[in-house]
Amino acid sequence: MKRKLEIMDTTLRDGEQTSGVSFSVSEKLTLAKLLIEELKVDRIEVASARVSEGEFEAVKQISQWAKDKGCLDKVEVLTFVDGGVSIDWMNQVGAKVQNLLTKGSLNHLTHQLKKTPEQHFSDIAKTIALAAESNIETNVYLEDWSNGMRNSKEYVFQYLDFLTQQPVKRILLPDTLGVLTHTETFDFISETVARYPNSHFDFHGHNDYDLGVANVMEAVKGGCHGLHLTVNGMGERAGNAPMASAVAVINDFLTDVDINVNESSLFKVSKLVSAFTGVGIPYNKPIVGDNVFTQTAGIHADGDNKNNLYFNDLLPERFGRKRKYALGKTSGKANIQKNLQELGLTLNDDELKKVTQRIIELGDKKERVTKEDLPYIISDILDSGSYQQKVFIKSYVLTHSKGLRPSTTVSLEINGELLEAHAQGDGQYDAFMNAIRKLYVSKKIELPKLIDYAVRIPPGSNSDALCETIITWQNNNKEFITRGLDSDQTVSAIKATEKMLNII
Repeated sequence: MKRKLEIMDTTLRDGEQTSGVSFSVSEKLTLAKLLIEELKVDRIEVASARVSEGEFEAVKQISQWAKDKGCLDKVEVLTFVDGGVSIDWMNQVGAKVQNLLTKGSLNHLTHQLKKTPEQHFSDIAKTIALAAESNIETNVYLEDWSNGMRNSKEYVFQYLDFLTQQPVKRILLPDTLGVLTHTETFDFISETVARYPNSHFDFHGHNDYDLGVANVMEAVKGGCHGLHLTVNGMGERAGNAPMASAVAVINDFLTDVDINVNESSLFKVSKLVSAFTGVGIPYNKPIVGDNVFTQTAGIHADGDNKNNLYFNDLLPERFGRKRKYALGKTSGKANIQKNLQELGLTLNDDELKKVTQRIIELGDKKERVTKEDLPYIISDILDSGSYQQKVFIKSYVLTHSKGLRPSTTVSLEINGELLEAHAQGDGQYDAFMNAIRKLYVSKKIELPKLIDYAVRIPPGSNSDALCETIITWQNNNKEFITRGLDSDQTVSAIKATEKMLNII
């Protein structure tokens, strides 16, 4: 039978200690609702007592909402051994669960509080009693517990001997400085749980050595009863153990425990926290990063077509996401076909080969190609196949300086003959066309009239997207269109013009 593992989210308290991050009252309330109702974590730690007016108002609103919803016991606040000041604050905001911050190492106790263990224990007992008088439930943090277990284990167990005799619901064991290895985490947790089998222990991991998830895994193996996690691994210094990765690891590798967290909401909550904080999610962040369900290599896409050879248990659908196939110099035909299928497009082998070659060329130039660019690339390639190229724009220099008219120097090859001209204009493209006209006047050839010029990028694309310029020309009372494709608007217009020169 599986044992229940509680998940406590501390994004709104410990996660807010990320440098430069501060949630507004409305943001805290929105996230609190989302974490409990949609992500379905068991508990949330929402603030530190006495910190600010904003914290006061946020906890007051969250507590009122939670009370109305019948889940006030899921809302927790960090408090301090301060003679009852934190308890008064809790009463004013209506919160009913305190996470009391105490000293879990002799080093912290001696040098920060400058008290004996007995003095500290006496103060803690008084604070717990005051909370009980106000019907406030108490959990207790052992700050710097991990170093306490390393360097002053006798003190830690002396403290736990006292604490387990107090009316405390949970004992919270933080790796405050993120110093534990996975083996230490397992050893310390399992030893503590075995020594106090009737107590509930949470593990609170930090990520200073990038071992947050590994330590979470070992803490659960060691028998802890709850975990503290943050969305996107937010927190002080290198952050806390990240929610999404920890949940995936627990569900896939720790099959003897059961958690309530709704996996399919992880990505949505992650994006919202990123939007509220302005802290971006790394592209390669497991589970929630933009690239983690994107196949780039063509051989991988080909393998996915052949019995999902490159799939693992981290299927994107679990997290409300979809698998993508990147387009670039390593993508190959299989990636392109996957994207064409999503767009409902089909190409013959020759066209697919040309599109693949064009995408490889763009990748070599470090251009970013998206699925939405594909119709534009296809249009450009099919357009290019409608004529035999005899005119080549070999090189050009475009200048645009304040106080001077834009100018262009262009080198053109026509039927093997190399020509060069320089001209100015009202803009870079106008200067380019004036230079081209000079060359064609020398050849006694009249250029078509430009009657329409349109620029577009794929819907939803960014400023670095491929740009398509569509130019309508009139020649002998007949109109025709050419297209150019490039990430630079002027260059895409020049490519469209080169096609026109070949057509005439």
